[in-house]
Amino acid sequence: MLSVLSRFDRRRTLQGGAVVTVVLGLLLWWVLPIGESSPTGSLTFSTGVRNGVYQRYGERLEEALGTDLPEVSVRLQTSEGSQQNIERVATGKADFTIATADAVATFMQSGRPGAQRLRACARLYDDYVQLVVPRDSDVQEVADLRGKRVGVGQPGSGVRLVADRLMGAADLDPAKSVVPVPVGIDTMPTRLANGTLDAFFWSGGLPTNAVQELSERLPIRLVPLGDPLITRLQAVGGSTRYYRSAVMPADAYLNAQQGQAVPTVAVANLLVTTDRTDPAMTEAFTRTVIASRDGIGREVHSAQVVDMRTAIYTDPLPLHEGARRYYRSVKP
Repeated sequence: MLSVLSRFDRRRTLQGGAVVTVVLGLLLWWVLPIGESSPTGSLTFSTGVRNGVYQRYGERLEEALGTDLPEVSVRLQTSEGSQQNIERVATGKADFTIATADAVATFMQSGRPGAQRLRACARLYDDYVQLVVPRDSDVQEVADLRGKRVGVGQPGSGVRLVADRLMGAADLDPAKSVVPVPVGIDTMPTRLANGTLDAFFWSGGLPTNAVQELSERLPIRLVPLGDPLITRLQAVGGSTRYYRSAVMPADAYLNAQQGQAVPTVAVANLLVTTDRTDPAMTEAFTRTVIASRDGIGREVHSAQVVDMRTAIYTDPLPLHEGARRYYRSVKP
């Protein structure tokens, strides 16, 4: 009798174990769909000039990707800025990059190779245009730059694009009305400090370390870039519609602004790739960008404003399918 009961108990135990195994299997299939695994391979991320915001952002993002995507090798590639970044991604020389919306729109409107393949992963943060001069300079507005030695950014940079347009809106010929010096944020502060520049344009997140450090060793100020200059800039049409009026908060650069907010021009930064990039890779990449916001933001302050609610607004580019999958997966 005991033997019969024992066999019955064993059979019931085995049946119960089988049910539990099936249930656990179904749960795992639901949580971790079969066939999905962490991406592998390599990718190139085109950043910007050394010591610039794009480069510092790329370095912090590389660390986050190393944790989240351990089977993916990430290579950072410095650049002159947005215009060169877009060209690299469009032509397959890089896989991901950051670029301003005006630079993207300009590239697309030019019909250059690869323009129609460009896709976005996220809207990141805004760049603020900063016209920096010594505090005792007689430059009070852009028109006062006539005849001055002006740092305008490197030829492939986003700052060069907006600097030329702002000077044009102020009735200055960027090539003739000023002495244009085609250098980047890695050298412009030093040149202003040693007197080989009278002013320089910069377009970047707030605060930009290079400008912050300059303000701590040299009395400088930021020239207002408000109306009617912005109205004239936007009236050109085309890609200039991506510029908007903005205000640099009084505490962006305490030493330079001396408690005063400064009107300026802002433009959104986009995280860009192409339709050639694998959707699984793009989804994972986008996930890390959003998830690492706070960690990156502790060192690159502009990254703190990356927001899930606005990340999907990537005009003039459509979202990449992989990025769209990510946003759908986290939609409440």
